[in-house]
Amino acid sequence: MESVVGLAVGRGTGPELARVFERTLDAVGEVWGTRFSVVRSSRLYHSYFSLTGLSPEQIRECTQGDAEHYEEFCRTQASAGVEAVFRTAINAQSLYLVRQRLRAVKVDVIESTGATLLLVRDEAQGFYTGVNTHLPGAVSRTTEFSRDITDEVIAYAVERARRQWPGTGADQIVMAYKFHLLDGALGEWVAESAARLGVDITLAQPDTVNRNLIEHGLAPRMMIIGGNEWADVMHPFLLDRFGRERQENRFTENAHLDPGVRGLLEFQTVHGSADDIAGRDIVNPVATVRATAAIAQRYGGCAGAIDAMEDAIAATAGHGVSTPDLGGAHSTTSVVDALLKHIESAR
Repeated sequence: MESVVGLAVGRGTGPELARVFERTLDAVGEVWGTRFSVVRSSRLYHSYFSLTGLSPEQIRECTQGDAEHYEEFCRTQASAGVEAVFRTAINAQSLYLVRQRLRAVKVDVIESTGATLLLVRDEAQGFYTGVNTHLPGAVSRTTEFSRDITDEVIAYAVERARRQWPGTGADQIVMAYKFHLLDGALGEWVAESAARLGVDITLAQPDTVNRNLIEHGLAPRMMIIGGNEWADVMHPFLLDRFGRERQENRFTENAHLDPGVRGLLEFQTVHGSADDIAGRDIVNPVATVRATAAIAQRYGGCAGAIDAMEDAIAATAGHGVSTPDLGGAHSTTSVVDALLKHIESAR
Protein backbone atom coordinates (compact mmCIF):
# COMPACT_ATOMS: atom_id res chain seq x y z
CA MET A 1 0.00 0.00 0.00
CA GLU A 2 1.19 3.52 -0.77
CA SER A 3 -0.10 6.76 0.75
CA VAL A 4 0.78 10.38 -0.04
CA VAL A 5 0.87 13.10 2.63
CA GLY A 6 1.93 16.72 2.54
CA LEU A 7 4.53 18.45 4.73
CA ALA A 8 4.95 22.19 5.35
CA VAL A 9 7.84 23.43 7.46
CA GLY A 10 8.33 26.68 9.36
CA ARG A 11 11.50 28.11 10.85
CA GLY A 12 12.62 27.72 14.44
CA THR A 13 12.42 24.06 15.41
CA GLY A 14 10.39 23.27 12.28
CA PRO A 15 13.21 21.55 10.35
CA GLU A 16 14.00 19.32 13.35
CA LEU A 17 10.36 18.30 13.78
CA ALA A 18 10.04 17.71 10.03
CA ARG A 19 12.85 15.17 10.33
CA VAL A 20 11.05 13.57 13.29
CA PHE A 21 7.85 13.40 11.24
CA GLU A 22 9.48 11.81 8.19
CA ARG A 23 11.53 9.36 10.25
CA THR A 24 8.54 8.30 12.34
CA LEU A 25 6.27 7.98 9.31
CA ASP A 26 8.84 5.78 7.55
CA ALA A 27 9.32 3.60 10.64
CA VAL A 28 5.61 3.15 11.30
CA GLY A 29 5.01 2.48 7.61
CA GLU A 30 7.70 -0.19 7.57
CA VAL A 31 6.23 -1.94 10.61
CA TRP A 32 2.70 -1.92 9.15
CA GLY A 33 3.71 -2.55 5.56
CA THR A 34 2.70 0.85 4.16
CA ARG A 35 4.88 3.00 1.96
CA PHE A 36 4.43 6.72 2.56
CA SER A 37 5.39 9.36 0.02
CA VAL A 38 5.87 12.84 1.47
CA VAL A 39 5.31 15.93 -0.68
CA ARG A 40 7.19 18.78 0.99
CA SER A 41 6.37 22.42 0.35
CA SER A 42 9.28 24.13 -1.39
CA ARG A 43 9.26 27.13 0.97
CA LEU A 44 10.62 27.41 4.52
CA TYR A 45 7.99 29.62 6.14
CA HIS A 46 8.78 32.37 8.60
CA SER A 47 8.19 32.18 12.31
CA TYR A 48 7.37 35.31 14.27
CA PHE A 49 10.95 35.57 15.53
CA SER A 50 12.59 35.07 12.14
CA LEU A 51 10.94 38.36 11.11
CA THR A 52 12.41 40.26 14.07
CA GLY A 53 14.37 43.32 12.99
CA LEU A 54 12.49 43.85 9.74
CA SER A 55 10.42 46.96 9.11
CA PRO A 56 6.60 46.72 9.20
CA GLU A 57 6.59 46.99 5.39
CA GLN A 58 9.08 44.13 5.04
CA ILE A 59 7.16 41.98 7.53
CA ARG A 60 3.94 42.62 5.65
CA GLU A 61 5.60 41.57 2.37
CA CYS A 62 7.05 38.39 3.92
CA THR A 63 3.81 37.36 5.61
CA GLN A 64 1.79 37.96 2.46
CA GLY A 65 4.30 35.91 0.46
CA ASP A 66 4.21 33.04 2.94
CA ALA A 67 0.41 33.09 3.04
CA GLU A 68 0.05 33.02 -0.74
CA HIS A 69 2.59 30.21 -1.06
CA TYR A 70 1.05 28.05 1.66
CA GLU A 71 -2.48 28.58 0.40
CA GLU A 72 -1.40 27.46 -3.07
CA PHE A 73 0.39 24.45 -1.57
CA CYS A 74 -2.81 23.38 0.21
CA ARG A 75 -4.93 23.89 -2.88
CA THR A 76 -2.48 21.93 -5.02
CA GLN A 77 -2.40 19.01 -2.58
CA ALA A 78 -6.19 18.92 -2.32
CA SER A 79 -6.61 18.95 -6.09
CA ALA A 80 -4.13 16.06 -6.33
CA GLY A 81 -6.23 14.01 -3.91
CA VAL A 82 -3.94 14.37 -0.87
CA GLU A 83 -6.04 14.21 2.29
CA ALA A 84 -3.52 15.04 5.03
CA VAL A 85 -0.82 17.65 5.56
CA PHE A 86 1.48 17.90 8.57
CA ARG A 87 2.62 21.45 9.31
CA THR A 88 5.05 22.76 11.90
CA ALA A 89 4.49 26.21 13.45
CA ILE A 90 4.65 29.27 11.20
CA ASN A 91 4.07 32.98 11.74
CA ALA A 92 0.48 33.54 12.89
CA GLN A 93 -0.10 36.54 10.65
CA SER A 94 0.54 34.41 7.55
CA LEU A 95 -1.29 31.42 8.95
CA TYR A 96 -4.50 33.29 9.68
CA LEU A 97 -4.60 34.82 6.24
CA VAL A 98 -4.66 31.25 4.90
CA ARG A 99 -7.23 30.13 7.45
CA GLN A 100 -9.49 33.01 6.52
CA ARG A 101 -9.25 32.25 2.81
CA LEU A 102 -9.72 28.50 3.22
CA ARG A 103 -12.40 28.88 5.94
CA ALA A 104 -10.63 26.76 8.50
CA VAL A 105 -11.86 25.28 11.76
CA LYS A 106 -9.61 23.66 14.35
CA VAL A 107 -10.75 20.54 16.18
CA ASP A 108 -9.46 19.01 19.41
CA VAL A 109 -10.99 16.26 21.54
CA ILE A 110 -10.19 16.54 25.24
CA GLU A 111 -10.96 13.47 27.33
CA SER A 112 -11.76 14.07 30.99
CA THR A 113 -13.00 11.90 33.84
CA GLY A 114 -16.57 10.97 32.95
CA ALA A 115 -16.79 13.55 30.15
CA THR A 116 -15.47 14.46 26.73
CA LEU A 117 -15.03 17.96 25.35
CA LEU A 118 -15.12 18.50 21.60
CA LEU A 119 -13.57 21.92 21.01
CA VAL A 120 -14.27 23.42 17.58
CA ARG A 121 -12.45 26.68 16.97
CA ASP A 122 -13.75 29.13 14.36
CA GLU A 123 -10.59 30.22 12.53
CA ALA A 124 -12.33 31.75 9.52
CA GLN A 125 -13.53 35.04 10.99
CA GLY A 126 -13.00 37.51 13.81
CA PHE A 127 -10.06 39.56 15.05
CA TYR A 128 -7.43 36.97 14.07
CA THR A 129 -8.48 37.41 10.46
CA GLY A 130 -8.83 40.75 8.68
CA VAL A 131 -6.75 43.45 7.05
CA ASN A 132 -4.33 45.96 8.59
CA THR A 133 -4.16 49.62 7.56
CA HIS A 134 -1.11 51.54 8.75
CA LEU A 135 -1.50 55.18 9.72
CA PRO A 136 1.07 57.47 11.35
CA GLY A 137 1.45 56.07 14.86
CA ALA A 138 -1.49 53.68 14.55
CA VAL A 139 -2.61 50.40 12.99
CA SER A 140 -6.27 49.93 12.08
CA ARG A 141 -7.49 46.33 11.72
CA THR A 142 -10.74 45.60 9.87
CA THR A 143 -12.39 42.24 10.60
CA GLU A 144 -15.66 40.66 9.57
CA PHE A 145 -18.24 38.16 10.76
CA SER A 146 -20.68 36.71 8.24
CA ARG A 147 -23.89 34.71 8.28
CA ASP A 148 -22.57 32.25 5.69
CA ILE A 149 -19.35 31.44 7.54
CA THR A 150 -21.13 31.21 10.88
CA ASP A 151 -23.62 28.78 9.37
CA GLU A 152 -20.84 26.70 7.78
CA VAL A 153 -18.89 26.50 11.03
CA ILE A 154 -21.96 25.43 13.02
CA ALA A 155 -22.99 22.85 10.41
CA TYR A 156 -19.50 21.37 10.37
CA ALA A 157 -19.36 21.30 14.17
CA VAL A 158 -22.72 19.53 14.50
CA GLU A 159 -21.73 16.95 11.90
CA ARG A 160 -18.37 16.43 13.65
CA ALA A 161 -20.16 15.95 16.98
CA ARG A 162 -22.39 13.29 15.44
CA ARG A 163 -19.28 11.45 14.27
CA GLN A 164 -17.76 11.80 17.72
CA TRP A 165 -20.89 10.45 19.43
CA PRO A 166 -22.80 8.33 16.88
CA GLY A 167 -26.50 8.11 17.51
CA THR A 168 -26.59 10.91 20.06
CA GLY A 169 -24.36 13.81 19.11
CA ALA A 170 -23.46 16.33 21.79
CA ASP A 171 -25.71 16.65 24.83
CA GLN A 172 -24.64 20.28 25.29
CA ILE A 173 -23.50 22.78 22.66
CA VAL A 174 -22.12 26.15 23.71
CA MET A 175 -20.79 28.95 21.52
CA ALA A 176 -18.24 31.28 23.16
CA TYR A 177 -18.20 34.58 21.24
CA LYS A 178 -18.19 38.29 22.10
CA PHE A 179 -21.60 38.52 20.49
CA HIS A 180 -22.58 41.68 22.43
CA LEU A 181 -20.32 43.63 20.08
CA LEU A 182 -22.21 42.61 16.93
CA ASP A 183 -25.58 44.39 17.34
CA GLY A 184 -27.47 41.14 17.85
CA ALA A 185 -26.65 39.83 14.37
CA LEU A 186 -24.67 36.80 15.56
CA GLY A 187 -27.51 35.78 17.88
CA GLU A 188 -29.96 35.73 14.96
CA TRP A 189 -27.61 33.69 12.79
CA VAL A 190 -26.97 31.12 15.52
CA ALA A 191 -30.70 30.74 16.24
CA GLU A 192 -31.43 30.19 12.53
CA SER A 193 -28.66 27.60 12.18
CA ALA A 194 -29.71 25.75 15.32
CA ALA A 195 -33.34 25.57 14.15
CA ARG A 196 -32.34 24.33 10.72
CA LEU A 197 -30.06 21.63 12.16
CA GLY A 198 -32.47 20.62 14.91
CA VAL A 199 -30.09 21.26 17.82
CA ASP A 200 -30.01 23.48 20.89
CA ILE A 201 -27.14 25.96 21.04
CA THR A 202 -26.36 28.29 23.92
CA LEU A 203 -24.60 31.47 22.78
CA ALA A 204 -22.64 32.93 25.69
CA GLN A 205 -20.03 35.55 26.43
CA PRO A 206 -16.55 34.07 26.96
CA ASP A 207 -16.41 35.09 30.62
CA THR A 208 -19.76 33.36 31.21
CA VAL A 209 -18.47 30.18 29.58
CA ASN A 210 -15.36 30.31 31.74
CA ARG A 211 -17.36 30.82 34.91
CA ASN A 212 -19.68 27.92 34.11
CA LEU A 213 -16.76 25.60 33.33
CA ILE A 214 -15.12 26.46 36.63
CA GLU A 215 -18.35 26.07 38.57
CA HIS A 216 -19.97 23.08 36.86
CA GLY A 217 -17.26 21.40 34.79
CA LEU A 218 -18.04 19.56 31.57
CA ALA A 219 -21.22 17.88 30.45
CA PRO A 220 -20.67 14.19 29.54
CA ARG A 221 -20.74 14.94 25.79
CA MET A 222 -19.98 18.63 25.48
CA MET A 223 -19.10 20.66 22.42
CA ILE A 224 -17.84 24.22 22.57
CA ILE A 225 -17.67 26.22 19.35
CA GLY A 226 -15.21 28.94 20.20
CA GLY A 227 -14.44 32.24 18.57
CA ASN A 228 -10.75 32.47 17.74
CA GLU A 229 -10.06 35.06 20.39
CA TRP A 230 -11.44 32.89 23.21
CA ALA A 231 -10.41 29.43 22.02
CA ASP A 232 -6.78 30.35 21.40
CA VAL A 233 -6.28 31.68 24.94
CA MET A 234 -8.35 29.01 26.66
CA HIS A 235 -6.98 25.91 24.92
CA PRO A 236 -4.02 25.42 27.33
CA PHE A 237 -6.35 25.92 30.31
CA LEU A 238 -8.86 23.39 29.00
CA LEU A 239 -6.09 20.85 28.35
CA ASP A 240 -4.65 21.31 31.82
CA ARG A 241 -7.88 21.44 33.82
CA PHE A 242 -9.89 18.75 32.07
CA GLY A 243 -7.41 16.68 30.07
CA ARG A 244 -4.45 16.77 32.47
CA GLU A 245 -2.29 17.43 29.43
CA ARG A 246 0.28 19.99 28.34
CA GLN A 247 0.09 21.72 25.00
CA GLU A 248 3.69 20.72 24.23
CA ASN A 249 2.47 17.12 23.93
CA ARG A 250 -0.63 17.77 21.83
CA PHE A 251 -1.53 18.07 18.18
CA THR A 252 -4.74 19.37 16.65
CA GLU A 253 -6.52 19.10 13.32
CA ASN A 254 -7.58 21.90 11.00
CA ALA A 255 -10.41 21.21 8.56
CA HIS A 256 -11.13 23.49 5.62
CA LEU A 257 -14.63 24.45 4.53
CA ASP A 258 -13.69 26.13 1.25
CA PRO A 259 -15.00 23.84 -1.53
CA GLY A 260 -11.63 23.81 -3.30
CA VAL A 261 -9.84 22.21 -0.35
CA ARG A 262 -12.68 20.51 1.52
CA GLY A 263 -11.51 17.10 2.62
CA LEU A 264 -7.91 18.20 3.23
CA LEU A 265 -7.05 17.88 6.92
CA GLU A 266 -4.04 19.73 8.32
CA PHE A 267 -2.32 18.29 11.38
CA GLN A 268 -0.23 20.61 13.55
CA THR A 269 1.55 20.62 16.87
CA VAL A 270 -0.13 22.85 19.46
CA HIS A 271 3.19 24.29 20.59
CA GLY A 272 4.94 27.10 18.70
CA SER A 273 8.18 27.33 16.76
CA ALA A 274 10.43 27.54 19.87
CA ASP A 275 13.10 29.51 18.02
CA ASP A 276 15.15 29.88 21.23
CA ILE A 277 16.03 26.16 21.22
CA ALA A 278 16.24 25.63 17.45
CA GLY A 279 19.14 23.46 16.33
CA ARG A 280 19.88 22.11 19.82
CA ASP A 281 18.13 18.73 19.44
CA ILE A 282 16.03 19.24 22.59
CA VAL A 283 12.59 20.10 21.18
CA ASN A 284 9.81 17.88 22.55
CA PRO A 285 8.81 15.41 19.78
CA VAL A 286 5.70 13.96 21.46
CA ALA A 287 3.12 16.13 19.66
CA THR A 288 4.78 15.40 16.33
CA VAL A 289 4.93 11.62 16.75
CA ARG A 290 1.31 11.58 17.93
CA ALA A 291 0.24 13.46 14.81
CA THR A 292 2.33 11.11 12.69
CA ALA A 293 0.66 8.04 14.18
CA ALA A 294 -2.78 9.56 13.57
CA ILE A 295 -1.93 10.26 9.93
CA ALA A 296 -0.49 6.75 9.49
CA GLN A 297 -3.60 5.10 10.94
CA ARG A 298 -6.21 7.21 9.18
CA TYR A 299 -4.57 7.58 5.77
CA GLY A 300 -2.11 4.71 5.53
CA GLY A 301 -4.11 1.76 6.81
CA CYS A 302 -1.86 1.35 9.86
CA ALA A 303 -4.58 0.05 12.17
CA GLY A 304 -3.60 0.40 15.82
CA ALA A 305 -0.79 2.90 15.20
CA ILE A 306 -2.34 5.50 17.52
CA ASP A 307 -2.61 3.08 20.46
CA ALA A 308 0.86 1.72 19.73
CA MET A 309 2.33 5.21 19.86
CA GLU A 310 0.49 5.99 23.10
CA ASP A 311 1.91 2.80 24.63
CA ALA A 312 5.38 3.79 23.45
CA ILE A 313 5.05 7.30 24.89
CA ALA A 314 3.93 5.93 28.25
CA ALA A 315 6.69 3.32 28.36
CA THR A 316 9.39 5.78 27.32
CA ALA A 317 8.29 8.36 29.90
CA GLY A 318 8.12 5.60 32.50
CA HIS A 319 11.79 4.88 31.89
CA GLY A 320 12.61 8.55 32.43
CA VAL A 321 13.39 9.26 28.78
CA SER A 322 12.13 12.78 28.02
CA THR A 323 13.27 16.18 26.83
CA PRO A 324 14.23 19.02 29.21
CA ASP A 325 10.83 20.75 29.00
CA LEU A 326 9.32 17.65 30.66
CA GLY A 327 12.03 17.51 33.32
CA GLY A 328 14.29 15.05 31.48
CA ALA A 329 17.80 15.34 30.11
CA HIS A 330 17.46 13.51 26.80
CA SER A 331 17.75 14.81 23.27
CA THR A 332 14.96 14.82 20.70
CA THR A 333 16.80 12.11 18.79
CA SER A 334 17.15 9.92 21.90
CA VAL A 335 13.45 10.18 22.70
CA VAL A 336 12.47 9.29 19.13
CA ASP A 337 14.94 6.40 19.15
CA ALA A 338 13.28 5.01 22.28
CA LEU A 339 9.76 5.49 20.94
CA LEU A 340 10.42 3.76 17.64
CA LYS A 341 12.35 0.93 19.28
CA HIS A 342 9.38 0.25 21.54
CA ILE A 343 6.94 0.22 18.61
CA GLU A 344 9.12 -2.05 16.52
CA SER A 345 9.66 -4.53 19.37
CA ALA A 346 5.98 -4.47 20.38
CA ARG A 347 4.89 -5.34 16.84
